[in-house]
Amino acid sequence: MGIKTEPQQHRAPSSRRMNGYLALSPLFVFLAVYLAGSLVAHDFYKVPVAAAFIVASGYALLITRGVSKTDDKISIFSEGAGNKNVLMMIWIFVLAGAFASTARDIGAIDATVNATLHILPGNLIYAGFFLAACFISMAIGTSVGTIVALVPIATGIAAETGIGQSFMTAIIVGGAFFGDNLSFISDTTVAATKSQGCSMKDKFRVNLWIAAPAAILVTVVYVILGLSVEATPAAAPVEWVKLIPYMLVIGLALSGMNVVTVLVVGTVVNGIIGWSTGAYGFVGWMASIGGGIGSMGELIIVSLLAGGLLEIIRYNGGLQFIIDGLTRRIAGPRAAAFSIAGLVSLVNFCTANNTIAIITVGPLARHISERFNLDRRKTASILDTFSCLVQGILPYGAQMLMAAGLSGMSALSIIANLYYPFALGLMAFASIIFRFPRKYS
Repeated sequence: MGIKTEPQQHRAPSSRRMNGYLALSPLFVFLAVYLAGSLVAHDFYKVPVAAAFIVASGYALLITRGVSKTDDKISIFSEGAGNKNVLMMIWIFVLAGAFASTARDIGAIDATVNATLHILPGNLIYAGFFLAACFISMAIGTSVGTIVALVPIATGIAAETGIGQSFMTAIIVGGAFFGDNLSFISDTTVAATKSQGCSMKDKFRVNLWIAAPAAILVTVVYVILGLSVEATPAAAPVEWVKLIPYMLVIGLALSGMNVVTVLVVGTVVNGIIGWSTGAYGFVGWMASIGGGIGSMGELIIVSLLAGGLLEIIRYNGGLQFIIDGLTRRIAGPRAAAFSIAGLVSLVNFCTANNTIAIITVGPLARHISERFNLDRRKTASILDTFSCLVQGILPYGAQMLMAAGLSGMSALSIIANLYYPFALGLMAFASIIFRFPRKYS
């Protein structure tokens, strides 16, 4: 999601620009409403993010100066919501929801889990489950979906073999964030690339230099720890044909095909496989598509509201104020990159949602990267990686709450056994300090 840098028709006269803190106050209102409501409810998922954005947006319209008519204020808001980058991101969300739902309903997730267990050596159970979580999350583009699919299996095996259930759950949670960070159909990837105006393929290449070493390091640790373990997980028969959609989507995306086309092809292939295997007919396929699109509803609405709110803040001079404040003491590209990493991390801590954090910070990050000549592909990678790092260690994040609920373990006991998010964070910091990969730095 980008903020237009060419001369805008909606720009408040310099004499009417408000104080920078007042211009930014809608963001503070959003965070205050969301955080206060969540703390009162003792649950960070009781207060809808969309509702907090509505309150902040209404407040932003009220304080806007230089425009007397409400219709004109709404026009400015709508210009931001209708930004072409916001709309493209929404279309991808729609198609990603359709693909994920139709793949799930033909049994593709179960087939992937069974295939992983089928080839899993007993004395490599730790590394095997970690790699399974990495592959499944990469294929389906969601950490929560990976946790739902694998945690019950992992904890069941742990109970039978005497392995610590918190440890096994942490393995799955860590691997789940590998795909959340890298997958072409992950919400975070879509938000990061569209906000910075780069291709998913290029962002993937940058991210791979950060995520792959972290995953390899963690895999080696799990191999060493698992050598003394003897456990042979049982697997149901593998329906290999149902693995085709995920492999196809990954292959086509890596080939450079436009992600919209990739998702359309994947959804059609799901329909063909569903019909041929008897999973569903044409009506069932359409119902699955509708359900998947519907599951993206809140994210779509939040994207529109965030785009509009940030356009109002820009109009009032808030974006320029925060950029000037952040960059006043920045001496070079490393400091600029760390300021982007800090911004997205802070917002993620406040919202407990890495996609929302990227959507919120994306326009600011793009301005900073343009001012300090950062490669937009590296900026997209920073946004995605640091948001996944923070989300992976939040005890009140959706992933951790889901893992704790499925395993019966406390969130803190799972976090104490996490390896991958911390390894990812270490590599992310190193990539900024030592500026690698060089081609994108």
